[in-house]
Amino acid sequence: MALMPKRVKHRKQQRGRNRGNATRGNTVAFGDYGIQSLQHAWINARQIEAGRVAATHFLHREGRVHIRIFPDKPVSGKPLEVRMGKGKGEVAAWVAVVKPGTVLYEIGGVDEETARQALNRVAHKMPVRCRLITRRMGVS
Repeated sequence: MALMPKRVKHRKQQRGRNRGNATRGNTVAFGDYGIQSLQHAWINARQIEAGRVAATHFLHREGRVHIRIFPDKPVSGKPLEVRMGKGKGEVAAWVAVVKPGTVLYEIGGVDEETARQALNRVAHKMPVRCRLITRRMGVS
């Protein structure tokens, strides 16, 4: 089942501009390994679900997959062959706004090689270039 908000204050939104780098959600927080976006993009709910399925299928119920993005922006679209005007179209998809540096997925509870292979499969489902990152060890 695709992700989407249970309820929203406003049904439709304007597109906005996706500029700058991520200042929040840019470090591994829940797992041991993660994939980080290197580009700006809208990642829709179907792509997020495809990444989750790819990771959980590869891990065979070992470890834990954390999804760090949520599609909370509605994108409207008009049907084909409809004339101009008559207002804004209905909500066609829900997308997550992703900036460079945003951590998309995290995996914990497995060794590095398994996590690398699982996250590589997830990265192939994403519409942005990604890189693997690890949790930083604290200074002792």
